[in-house]
Amino acid sequence: MSQPNKLNKPDSLNIKIIIAAHKKYRMPQDDIYLPIHVGAEGKAPIGYQGDNTGNNISTLNPYFCELTGMYWMWKNLKADYLGLAHYRRHFCFRKKHGENSEDSKWKSVLTSKEAQLLCKRNDVIVPEKRHYVIETLESHYEHTHYKEHLEKSRQIIRGRYPQYLESYDRVLKQKSGYMFNMFIMRADLVDEYCTFLFDILFELDKQVDTSEYSAFQARYPGRVGEILFNVWLDKRSKEKALKVKEISHIHMEKINWWNKGTAFLKAKFLGKRYEHGF
Repeated sequence: MSQPNKLNKPDSLNIKIIIAAHKKYRMPQDDIYLPIHVGAEGKAPIGYQGDNTGNNISTLNPYFCELTGMYWMWKNLKADYLGLAHYRRHFCFRKKHGENSEDSKWKSVLTSKEAQLLCKRNDVIVPEKRHYVIETLESHYEHTHYKEHLEKSRQIIRGRYPQYLESYDRVLKQKSGYMFNMFIMRADLVDEYCTFLFDILFELDKQVDTSEYSAFQARYPGRVGEILFNVWLDKRSKEKALKVKEISHIHMEKINWWNKGTAFLKAKFLGKRYEHGF
């Protein structure tokens, strides 16, 4: 369970952001962050809190990716605001200058002071949208993964959450969305969202046969989760008039944009699905 942030003033919010990691990596030195070893069950410890303690789904990590960390956070952490980042991908409120590009990146990672400011003014903090320009979220998913995931998700939503169906159809037609399963938001909203998310994904997992999938494609629940977050946020932000704030995010490792762009075009025009991340 989380402990009160020792640096917090009496009127400060208790904010906890887990950092999903599957290997040892440099971490921000700030009390708001809690590195989580995702998929820790059956693995050698790496010095971080494992997602295999308390109420957990750690064994599902080969399929659910960072969502096993999110589930652990939802079930085992107590705070005013909860969030998820990645070992190589962090929120950034203001870019700062360092001695070199690496130093600048780490200086720019969201701090507890900045998080306090953002959370006191907003209900939900998200990374800026990813824009696909020539693809909708639906077409991009179909070209890079399997269309049945989206079709079955729609069927589940129609049966269990029909009030979200309009948002689901609208989100799939968008050419941009909030990706990476990253957010920081009020704990009551996290509870509401995770109840929605995992109910759908657990049912979807029962319906999809992955026996012929590659290890990469078997991780589809984590990718469907990205879309479902946009669906949930689209619906609830309108109903509750939530204050949603987009901020930057930083990739801590270099991205080969040529390879990424080439794979994107091959998926769209040649039907070659992704078989690894970028």
